[in-house]
Amino acid sequence: QVQLVESGGGLVQPGRSMRLSCEAFGGIVSIAAMGWYRRTPGKQREVVALIRSNGTTTYADSVKGRFTISRDNAKNTVYLQMHSLRPEDTAVYYCNADILIYSSSNYDAYWGQGIQVTASS
Repeated sequence: QVQLVESGGGLVQPGRSMRLSCEAFGGIVSIAAMGWYRRTPGKQREVVALIRSNGTTTYADSVKGRFTISRDNAKNTVYLQMHSLRPEDTAVYYCNADILIYSSSNYDAYWGQGIQVTASS
């Protein structure tokens, strides 16, 4: 069974940096796009950054120039490096990946459990 396990969240002062990691486990044949989303109370989950299998990336306007998404295909891992964090970046961050597993012929979307990031003094 596929699992996505996030790590690296917590409390950070505004203006500082933090890196999130997400590793996928379990019967994986191939991973297409990977991404990070976030949700704050009272709001819908929004895309933060996406990285495709060819390495191309997409960012939300609110994080462009501050956040960088990357991936290590050998480790089935996606990263989100966050700089110049702002209080409005405070949210639960979710990892997402489109994964092909051995028992399937289609790529399906999988989600991590979510990790809290809080930018506050």
